Amino acid sequence: MGLLAVIGGSGFQRLGGLEVVSTEQPETPFGPVSAPLVRGELAGRSVLFLARHGAGHRLAPHRVNYRANLWALRACGARQVVGLAAVGGITAAYGPRVFALPDQIIDYTYAREHTFHDGESHPVHHVDFTEPYCAQLRGALRAACELAGVPATPTATYGATQGPRLETAAEIVRMERDGCDLVGMTGMPEAVLARELDLNYASLAFVVNWAAGKGEGAITMAEIEGHLAYCTGQVERILAALAAAS
Repeated sequence: MGLLAVIGGSGFQRLGGLEVVSTEQPETPFGPVSAPLVRGELAGRSVLFLARHGAGHRLAPHRVNYRANLWALRACGARQVVGLAAVGGITAAYGPRVFALPDQIIDYTYAREHTFHDGESHPVHHVDFTEPYCAQLRGALRAACELAGVPATPTATYGATQGPRLETAAEIVRMERDGCDLVGMTGMPEAVLARELDLNYASLAFVVNWAAGKGEGAITMAEIEGHLAYCTGQVERILAALAAAS
């Protein structure tokens, strides 16, 4: 499968089970990466890990340097990239603590550096994005979920919003009407930048709250953190199974 990289989101400033070999701070044409790249061993396989939001979760979703992050991972040898995604659930099948492997994405973000092919750093080029996630890697993740004993919904449409605020109830109604099952803030431009670099990219999403208007009362950080704590161990088991099977 090639060298595997994991991009950790909320709750994942480090990856449990990863035996650290070295850390690297690669320079990129697009500025600094979110955090030093960690090179290590997971279940006997070499793995790269990058904390998307940096040390102390200091980078809001719209401040993440997605171009630098993806460029650095590829420069350090990554060919397979799993983006971890703590998300809100919109449709009925995607409640808290549900795991999903998105197969489609709708982009509601704006004013983010979303391409390498801007006519300045690279010539303008239009990549095919019909299927935004790598089917082979999604299949490997599905098998890893089964090995880890973690049920996972094999498809979902991820709606990427700007953040850092959570959405309004009306926005979630619109997103559900558009076909979104999940809502998160970091799925784009991460996925398309990976495609532009010919990286095989897939998302491992886990629901940590009902989206606005879908649950009872206001969304609280206590609720999110409780579900996130539960999901963390499950994610680590899935990734270990993915590494061991490769």
